[in-house]
Amino acid sequence: MNSSTFYNTNLPVHLRVLKDEIEAYAHEYGLDFFETIFEVVDADDLNEIAAYGGFPTRYPHWSFGMQYEELKKGYDYGLSKIYEMVINNDPCYAYLMQCNHLVDQKLVMAHVYGHCDFFKNNAFFAHTNRKMMDDIANHAAKIRDYSERFGEDEVESFIDRCMSIDDLIDIHSVAIKRRGEHSKYDFNEETNSIEAEPPRFKSKDYMDAYINPRERMSDEREPRKKQPTANFPDHPEKDVLLFLIEHAPLRNWQRDILSIIRDEAYYFTPQGQTKIMNEGWASYWHSTIMTQKVLQSSELIDYADHHSGTMAMSGGRLNPYKLGIELFRDIEERWNTGRFGSEYDDCDDLDTKRRWNRELGLGRKKIFEVRKIHNDITFIDTFLTPEFCHRHKLFSFGYNDSAEQYLIESREFDNIKKRLLFSLTNFGKPWIVVVNGNHRNRGELLLKHLHGGMDLKVDTARDTLANLQFMWNRPVHLETLIDGKPSLMSFDGNDHSTQLIGDNDDGKRKPDRKA
Repeated sequence: MNSSTFYNTNLPVHLRVLKDEIEAYAHEYGLDFFETIFEVVDADDLNEIAAYGGFPTRYPHWSFGMQYEELKKGYDYGLSKIYEMVINNDPCYAYLMQCNHLVDQKLVMAHVYGHCDFFKNNAFFAHTNRKMMDDIANHAAKIRDYSERFGEDEVESFIDRCMSIDDLIDIHSVAIKRRGEHSKYDFNEETNSIEAEPPRFKSKDYMDAYINPRERMSDEREPRKKQPTANFPDHPEKDVLLFLIEHAPLRNWQRDILSIIRDEAYYFTPQGQTKIMNEGWASYWHSTIMTQKVLQSSELIDYADHHSGTMAMSGGRLNPYKLGIELFRDIEERWNTGRFGSEYDDCDDLDTKRRWNRELGLGRKKIFEVRKIHNDITFIDTFLTPEFCHRHKLFSFGYNDSAEQYLIESREFDNIKKRLLFSLTNFGKPWIVVVNGNHRNRGELLLKHLHGGMDLKVDTARDTLANLQFMWNRPVHLETLIDGKPSLMSFDGNDHSTQLIGDNDDGKRKPDRKA
């Protein structure tokens, strides 16, 4: 993969005219977005950009090459095709595939403006880095430099470890202040003269990490104080990566790489929190703009074919595009007709509710409000209704032991909603927190799995413990439930062990059996 490819941002005349037309319609509908730059690329380049997470360059790692090969084979064999890709940035960057038909280019442009409006206005994107295009390139340059200095194998191996724990962050910390500004170094005027920060070059926020590299700042900073012998942190720490950055005995380049992985994880987090809403909002607007403004009669069949393919649902698979657009349409209709509030909810006459129409006309205003303040969990929790589930034939499914396959579990609204919310909480991944960085007063690391109904995959948990132990350089332990029993999984650098919590804590752990 060639990460130095230059993409041409000068659109052909016919596409530039379309862009200006569709952008004007988007503004007319009330969409508000950053400047949007479209780049025309071929299929191979688009697959490469998609493998890099939507960016034209990224630090070298084998996982990106693997993703590229998967996308390329899917396209070559006609199994999959990327129609649109847009980056949350200021300005926003979006990509058009050269070989797409004109109706597809129209659809993609309209879809992209929906995404760009969502990026700019949704509350969960308010804290994201709007200059990530530059930062990603700077991250790539720094990691390539580390690879040249310390060896590609060593750097890539460490990145493997970092990426295995890149979801151990506190996804709500960007909005909820959980610690004071000086939680780590509480210096005052009398004490900061000795341990003052080294001189810094003036720079913009998004360039600071590149102009004032963490490694140089660490080298010039006075040696940090020895770790206290008391238990720490004071409260369970959800941001495991930040805890390791602050306290693990890492080399400066390792600490910098872990910080880079953490920064990028926080950047991508809102996209996971709002997948259903974001795709639903963009689909709503491409549908509206296409059908009401720019679609030619000769393009109707092609548009209907491609739009229906995007919205297709199949048994056992939730399509975020379909669920999102239909829920936005349902909200718009309900607020236009007044089918909300206590008066409507308390009505027992089904025929009256079926014909209910207060002609309020508040639907468009309401969906703009929803787009601004909700994420997927609050979106589903607040606006999913029994009528919606019945109309769209939603159901929950689970694994049937006797049949040894997944079967329909329930068509009851409460069960459907509960299953859906459960799958969206923390992206369906377990919550892990740091409980003690000085466990048993031996400098060992103790983590805890906040169960909440989500079991760990034991093999994966062992691998993750091994990666954490490499960074902590002392034994690492994890409290969890295994087969419903409170258990302690441990790795000391050589052997894995598991014991029931409450057993003798010293020396009687049962080593894990190896296959």
